[in-house]
Amino acid sequence: MFEKVLIANRGEIALRVLRACREMGIKTVVVHSEIDREAKYVKLADESVCIGPNPSPQSYLNMAALIAAAEVTGAQAIHPGYGFLSENADFAQRVEESGFAFIGPTPESIRIMGDKVSAKDAMKKAGVPCVPGSDGALPDDPKEMLEIGRKVGYPVIIKAAGGGGGRGMRVVHNEEELLRSVEMTKSEAQAAFGNPVVYMEKFLQTPRHVEIQVLADQHGNAIYLGERDCSLQRRHQKVIEEAPAPGVTDEQRRKVGEACVAACKLIGYRGAGTFEFLYENGEFYFIEMNTRVQVEHPVTELITGIDIVQEQIRVAAGLPLQYTQDDVVLKGHSIECRINAEDPLKFIPSPGRITTWHTPGGPGVRVDSHVYTGYFVPPNYDSMIGKIITYGKTREQAMARMRIALSEMVVQGISTNIPLHQQLLLDAEFIKGGTSIHHLEHQMPEIRAVLEKKLAS
Repeated sequence: MFEKVLIANRGEIALRVLRACREMGIKTVVVHSEIDREAKYVKLADESVCIGPNPSPQSYLNMAALIAAAEVTGAQAIHPGYGFLSENADFAQRVEESGFAFIGPTPESIRIMGDKVSAKDAMKKAGVPCVPGSDGALPDDPKEMLEIGRKVGYPVIIKAAGGGGGRGMRVVHNEEELLRSVEMTKSEAQAAFGNPVVYMEKFLQTPRHVEIQVLADQHGNAIYLGERDCSLQRRHQKVIEEAPAPGVTDEQRRKVGEACVAACKLIGYRGAGTFEFLYENGEFYFIEMNTRVQVEHPVTELITGIDIVQEQIRVAAGLPLQYTQDDVVLKGHSIECRINAEDPLKFIPSPGRITTWHTPGGPGVRVDSHVYTGYFVPPNYDSMIGKIITYGKTREQAMARMRIALSEMVVQGISTNIPLHQQLLLDAEFIKGGTSIHHLEHQMPEIRAVLEKKLAS
């Protein structure tokens, strides 16, 4: 096992990894930008290293600075968290070439799954169900493109092979729009990702976003930890997640889970990973794989009792998984609300000094956050400042506990999206379960009107 791990990230995930390491008896090195000098995890770490100014390219995205920090502190491994360089194959390769263990997949696995065309090809070989579409990248011949569109059937969606985070996508409703939309998406993909390759998929009308959590080691073992429903999204960004997904049967879970495990073994995957699917009419359609720990991993931890971050670390150290598939038993229900420093109506960031920070408690309540009273939320990074996660024997109990937790949460000095979450927990369709990825966008005018009245009173 490692004696010292460098955490190449910030915010709540830096603190989450730090706590996992402390429980395992591993010393920690935390890196930070100048503005993050007073962060809680910096104070709690055994060592800390300032790696540069506030802008991410000069600090958290600076590969040379991160590797140098590991060298000067004598760390043996680097945990990338999520975001920043966590799915950067070049970084993973540089880490390993520099003599450190990368707490994540191999660079080869990251490259395969980071390109959506090669990822889809690998999934088809493993028997993972995929959305009907082009067989790989779209050809340059306009006639061939139009023929593929007719075969798939409109509407279709054009996606950038190297895209992510909701970018590099365009829905096409008819043949007249296709060629122009493809060219526009190619240009955007080249500018945003340095990769102009695009592909086509059938555009599902009312799908849900359901994802499968997997763990794999370096000894050929792989397991799935059930699924999460992350359908409540705004502009392709997740807002609330839950596990297990309402309405998914044990047989559906087993079938898609086993396919994901087969895919892990096919590509030699190691560590934690998430297969993301669109789910409609009882069918799963693969869209992408995230080769890292997810923001929403706590809901899976609460219903399985498995510490995903600790398993990541053990696997990177060369140890086998502590669990077999028979050990994975889903119990109860868990819900997570992402707490963002943002205006709940305008959805613009709300950086600044937090004058009061009071977190909820009670049975089945977990809060993952690096924030405290007096903390300054910087304007330089993602606006998420924490997560409230609740657990109950039933979905109804988990939701009731979340409503109570949100009512107890007190944040002053900045604006947060807590009022939005409170309203969503009262939404009749969400309470029923099984809302599509478009539900929140459709409900936003009504929700906005209700929030405006509440916030004005």
